[in-house]
Amino acid sequence: MAASSAPPPLLPRLLALALTLAVVAVVVSAAAAARIRASVTPISRSLYHSSDSLLSDIKALVARHPDKLSMDTKIASNKGYSTELFIVTFNHVKESTANSSKIHVLLSFGQHGRELITSEVALHLLYILTEKHKIAGVDLSSFEKILENLVIKVVPMENLNGRKRVEEGELCDRRNGRGVDLNRNWSVDWGKKEKDYDPYEENPGTAPFSEPEAQIMRELSKSFKPHMWVNVHSGMEALFMPYDHKNTTPNGASAHLMRSVLENLNHRHFQDSCLVGSGGGAVGYLAHGTTTDYMYDIVKVPMPFTFEIYGDETATTSDCFKMFNPVDKTTFDRVINKWCMAFLILFEEGLRNLRDAQVVSEGGMDNFVPMGGDIVERSSAGKSSPDKRKLEGLDLGMQELRTYFRLFMLSTVLLMFMFCSRISKNRNRDAGNIFDT
Repeated sequence: MAASSAPPPLLPRLLALALTLAVVAVVVSAAAAARIRASVTPISRSLYHSSDSLLSDIKALVARHPDKLSMDTKIASNKGYSTELFIVTFNHVKESTANSSKIHVLLSFGQHGRELITSEVALHLLYILTEKHKIAGVDLSSFEKILENLVIKVVPMENLNGRKRVEEGELCDRRNGRGVDLNRNWSVDWGKKEKDYDPYEENPGTAPFSEPEAQIMRELSKSFKPHMWVNVHSGMEALFMPYDHKNTTPNGASAHLMRSVLENLNHRHFQDSCLVGSGGGAVGYLAHGTTTDYMYDIVKVPMPFTFEIYGDETATTSDCFKMFNPVDKTTFDRVINKWCMAFLILFEEGLRNLRDAQVVSEGGMDNFVPMGGDIVERSSAGKSSPDKRKLEGLDLGMQELRTYFRLFMLSTVLLMFMFCSRISKNRNRDAGNIFDT
């Protein structure tokens, strides 16, 4: 009788089972990945410019209108990472852009790479300022007189490197070319992390202003000295004022001034449909190290705002392009027209409110002193006071000095802890050697 066959050894059976499970896992993962990819809306190339084509169109527009537009390129680098920013200046009556008789407006678009719609608004706004005399049939001739009182600097794509990452397929990435959120890299309350902190979304960098993009924008804000600042984002529809890092708005006349401008804009143009208030109070989460808070606390911009211009609440978190950008032409055109018109109304409201608050006069800006709290008018005697200039300069630096001091103290505590731990270990080792002997 033939001998009965022995069962196969246990180890080969386990290896075969593991191999089978691995193959099944790969198949399931591939199917899941295919479903995820299929659910993500791609960039609508028929609606949106590439970063290169958008900048090319802007350069051509500047070349056609040298009487109103000029363009500067700023390059900066830090620890092997570099970037360039393009800054377009609109000056309706081409004099010196430093002319103190005009209100200075600074607008930044595309700070987050995935928010392509914001840069499209920047391009169309420049067209409207120079070539288009109507928006959706509305005659814009009434705004001509307002524009004569403004110098507007537009940064159409603050995060060029991050934008290119998005164009290469990273549709959910909001960070710059080395993974830092530019709207967390500024010094006011920098580095603080909430309980729901996500480094993919909110990486603040290694230190305040570690990123070249933020360095360029800081220098631009301090040299241009804007009276109005708008940081343009997408994800919802809202008109925000400081603060982002706490659930409150500033005190004093400046807060009343900002809120008045935003509420008038919301009522006149949006039929009270936008959220209005502080970013930290209205969004539902606090943001630390943001540009707008720095513009208010350090640069002393009287009217610093953050605008959220579009959001699709029906989009899933994996469908980032659809969540932050219109995907059909009708919605795209509506958003472009609505927000270009909103900026024109903002210019009108800002100019009127600054004058009503005696921050500016009909004749010029010579009496203007930017203040973080109450708006005051500067006397002619005060202009030449060296003591006042020293106090203003001291005030500008105190916030950043406090931030760096906190970092220094934290580093000192950590070093002392490590030093004490090393001494403790050495003592324990020496004690062990005594007992061994």
